[in-house]
Amino acid sequence: MTKLSVNINKIAVVRNSRGGNMPDVVRAALDIERFGADGITVHPRPDARHIRYDDVRDLKRVLTTELNVEGNPIPSFVDLVLEVVPAQVTLVPDAHDAITSNAGWDTLTNRDFLTGVAARFHEKGIRVSVFVDPDPAMVRRLAAPTAWSSIPKPMPASTLRVPMLRWHPTWLLPKRRVARGWG
Repeated sequence: MTKLSVNINKIAVVRNSRGGNMPDVVRAALDIERFGADGITVHPRPDARHIRYDDVRDLKRVLTTELNVEGNPIPSFVDLVLEVVPAQVTLVPDAHDAITSNAGWDTLTNRDFLTGVAARFHEKGIRVSVFVDPDPAMVRRLAAPTAWSSIPKPMPASTLRVPMLRWHPTWLLPKRRVARGWG
């Protein structure tokens, strides 16, 4: 199981603001692997404000550690994940105009949608993680028997009855909007 996956989105933000390919996100990811990280995390958004869909394809070709692709499962994102087949996909409910991820899935309302998307990824052997708020009701809803019980290899059978859930302390985030351009 991956112990440290480094998110390289901010490296891409710097590259995109400068234009060109400096710093090179692929080179940075390879350096991060060499320094001992167990994985690389990216969050491509449709507006390409940081990691771009082509970056994900380039990273998949060269990484030797786990690749985790985060994002809102809109059709273009689902297609990218099914094409690239990372070790893990993290489903994040980003609105198209969200500056940054600031809330988790409402698993009570979106359970059928999430399990349907997860089933498609599971068919390709992709582990699925769900971005949720630290609300026990949201986690309990995912813990009920669903498509989650068919989690594919390489996730050890002894882990959990639900996918690897990442608890994000969204209650610590400022309630005000962050200036545009920061993501």
